[in-house]
This record gives sequence, structure tokens and C-alpha cells, in this order.
Amino acid sequence: MRRWLAKCEETLGNHSDRLNAINIFPVADGDTGTNLYLTIRSACRAIHDLDNPDVGAVLAVASRAAMEEARGNSGTLFAVFLAAFAEPLAGAPRLNGPLLAAGLQRAQIRAWSALSDPMPGTMLSVLEASAIAASQVDSAQGEAESNHTLARTLDAAVDAALEAVVQTENQLGALREARVVDAGGVGLLLVLDCLRSVLLGQDLRDELLDGLSGYDVQDPHIHASMQASEGVEVMCTINLSPLDAAGLRAQLDELGESVIMTAVSEAEHPEGGYRWRLHVHVPEQEPALSIIRAVGEPSNISITQLNAATRDSMAAADQLAERTEVAPLDALAAHQAVIASAALPDAGTLPEAHERR
Repeated sequence: MRRWLAKCEETLGNHSDRLNAINIFPVADGDTGTNLYLTIRSACRAIHDLDNPDVGAVLAVASRAAMEEARGNSGTLFAVFLAAFAEPLAGAPRLNGPLLAAGLQRAQIRAWSALSDPMPGTMLSVLEASAIAASQVDSAQGEAESNHTLARTLDAAVDAALEAVVQTENQLGALREARVVDAGGVGLLLVLDCLRSVLLGQDLRDELLDGLSGYDVQDPHIHASMQASEGVEVMCTINLSPLDAAGLRAQLDELGESVIMTAVSEAEHPEGGYRWRLHVHVPEQEPALSIIRAVGEPSNISITQLNAATRDSMAAADQLAERTEVAPLDALAAHQAVIASAALPDAGTLPEAHERR
């Protein structure tokens, strides 16, 4: 499992630019690849030195770290996938075909239910297809736990994920008009192929990505030509009872879009209630934070501009302030400083702008 997540970190790092290039749903903010990479990196680091023979326990530790540090829609859904995938594996010393199928089935149920308004043609469809395919692999009597059955289950899951990725282009109007496949779906396909590669000792199937609409290295960054998205993404972690969590979700549904709420762990928190990870897109951050703080004290708060251009200019302003060792600038002054500076590096080399506290 450590080698799987390390492989995922390396692979998503290599593919982050192309994933960003085709990221136009639910908003064209061009950060799916970055968000998946950073979320997986958190999971990978959490288990780097962990010595535990329990496959499920190792993944549970990784999933909690991923959940606490999840970035964006795609990163949050990956964290949900990892947490649910770990549950049927609890106590198991190794992964086998039936456990893989059970983990994928649990993951697709949790992922669909985590969103207030789940949509086909996304990571959800790809995860669902892989789960169905894995569950349909028959094993001969006495061979359910064999390496042969595991290999067949992995191949079936990856093949089904690829077909589902191809279909995403026709499932969402925005993707069909732009002639691209879903970025998050491609990211999940890479995650599953990394699992297949590590467990079977084989190379990644690079041909999986051949011909995917919009994914060729020569293709443009399609998100850059789309209408700019306004507003902010608000993410945080908060301790709530299930009832309070349901009420908060309902309020956020009225205020914004892309609402995701999922439990970080099934265990009750020592301070009472359960720990939840929250994600929402809203026009302005303060109304959302006010609603959240009315029911609890959030932590790991992340505020990200949905407008990629604004996000890049804010990142550049932060870098300028650090280079010149001046006091922090307010948002307007920072933006003006970037425009006035002729010595800034290209936007592609700048760190992503996140406000964390």
C-alpha cells in the first residue's frame, strides 16, 4: 500500500499539468491535477514510516491524512474513496480479488453519497464502473484469494474505468461542447492503474491514455479559454453530530454549489461528535464561514479563488512580498504590485494560492 500511494504521487505529479488542462467541470479552474497530487502526497507521507501488517489499518491512516489535507472536489473525492476502500480491508494482511471488489463497491457508495448533487460523467461514474466490473469477476473454487484472481479483478477494474472515462465526454454537456473527457475521471483511472502496476509488478499501461479527448500533450489548456469562474472554494474540518452535519449541509446547499460533506473517521471524536471534512463553492467566503462557525469551530480552513487568473495573481503577489521582505499586502495592493512588477516568473512556475489557517 505504501508503494501504491508512492506510485500514485509520482504518476499524478507527472500528469498534473494535462489534468489541469482539461479541468472544466464543475468549474473551469484548471486545478484537478494539482489537487489530486497534493492530496495523494499527504496520504503518502502519513504512512511513509508506518509499520503495520494490517492493510486496512495502513490505508485508514492514509485516508485520514488525505481527508484532513484534501484539496478541491477531486482531492476530497479521492480521500473519500481511500477511506471507504480501507474499510473492508481491516484486519487483512494482503489484498485479494474479493477484497478489492468489496473495497471498490464500498468506495463508490460512499463517494456518491458524499455529494449533495452528484453527477454522472465524473469520477463517480468511473469509480462505479470499476466497482461493478470487479464484482463480476468469477473465481474458480478455492481460488478466490489467489494472485490469478487478483490480477483478473485488477484488469477488469482498470478496463472498465477506461471505458467509463471515454464515456464521460458524452455524459456532461460541458465536456461534450469542449470535446474533452473528465479530468477527475482520468485521475482515478491513473490511481487504479498504479494499484494494478504495483501489485502485479508490471509497468503502467501508458496506452490507456492514447486517444482520450483533449489529453494529448499537443492539446491546449482548454480551461483557459472558458468563461472565468467567480467566487471561492471553502474547505475545512469540523466536529459535529450527524444531525448538526445534516443541518449544515442543507444550509450550504442553499448558499452555494459543489457541496461535499464526509466523515473523516467512523470513530467518535474524543471531544464529542464526529470529525467531518467540508467542501463548498460560494460567491463569498464570509457568509459560508459564518454558517459553519454557528455550529462549531472549524480547523484546516482553506479558501481558494475559483478564478484561475485571480488565483495566479494572488500567488504572484505572495511571492513578490516574500522576495522583497515587505509587510503583507492587502488583496488590491498585492494585485497592483504584481501588475507593476516586470521581474516575476511565468505563472506556471508559481505555487498555488491558498489561504490556510
